[in-house]
Amino acid sequence: MGSGEGLAPHSPETSRPPPASHSRGTLPRRGGRVFLALAGLLACAAPALAQEALVTAQLGNAVEVVDLASKKILQSIPVPGAPAGIALSPDRKSAYVTRPEGHGVSVIDLAARKVTASLDLPGGPLGIGVNPKSGEVYVADWYGTRVFVLRPGADGLTPEGEITTGQSPSGIAVTPDGATLLVANRESNSVSIIDVASRRETRRVVVGQHPFGLTLSADGATAYTANVVSNDVSAIDIASGRETGRVATGQRPYVIALAAGKGFVTDQYSNTVTVFDPASLKRLAAIDVGDHPEGIATTRDGKTVVVANWGDNSLSLIDPSTLTITGTVETGDGPRAFGDFLR
Repeated sequence: MGSGEGLAPHSPETSRPPPASHSRGTLPRRGGRVFLALAGLLACAAPALAQEALVTAQLGNAVEVVDLASKKILQSIPVPGAPAGIALSPDRKSAYVTRPEGHGVSVIDLAARKVTASLDLPGGPLGIGVNPKSGEVYVADWYGTRVFVLRPGADGLTPEGEITTGQSPSGIAVTPDGATLLVANRESNSVSIIDVASRRETRRVVVGQHPFGLTLSADGATAYTANVVSNDVSAIDIASGRETGRVATGQRPYVIALAAGKGFVTDQYSNTVTVFDPASLKRLAAIDVGDHPEGIATTRDGKTVVVANWGDNSLSLIDPSTLTITGTVETGDGPRAFGDFLR
């Protein structure tokens, strides 16, 4: 399976060279001393939690646990079926991973670092999101017009129904109050706004061409879609259900992250991250990263933007204040990390 905007490597808009002909070659792989002493004791008593990236290595059929401080892979967890989309449970103890070629979803216990359950799903499961209040899991069927609703439990995930969307649903986001689900409909050039309680679409907002990644502002009032073919980002006012503006990006924008009052968009074909002002929708800069950047997210402390570079098996770490690259981490084959992959 090649990378790009979904599941169809044969599509003219999304095609990537087959693994053996990729440019990389064959893919392998204040008070003085008293204060200082007290500060030291407090640091020992309450050490900062390590921040991890959970990277879906699509061509390597694995999810890799990466320690961002040491820039080391701590463990590679086998997940067959070309894992692509990822989302974390509200308590950040479980990861849910879509397997587009395995036609299903795997559940990973992050303490044990192993797959504990799997669920088969029809169609093309790709985009995935979790309700922050109920814990419900939503999986988009790339080949259809539906989102699967799954209920987590002790034995894994149980199907609880479907929600009708536009064509080729991809990116998924849920508002912080858990009341509204948003889905980017790639082939319909739109975003579905769905009432979670009734599981019905209440509005459909027209955006740019082929929206894929979908990200919400921290307050849940604004959504941003990366429009792959029109090379721009749409801003959506969720309450009124309308597009409020667009900002130009590099070629083939994929996903958006927000940090330090700025927006960051992975540009797959430009090998850059476009930086924009979410308030004015003005383009601020372009940062060179690795080959074919796709997944992007911000660490819990807001100090690092992490970019998954599908083409050269790496993560780029960006300081959102200075807009500089602060480090690079080697990963396994085809890091996609489409979704919520940091904890």
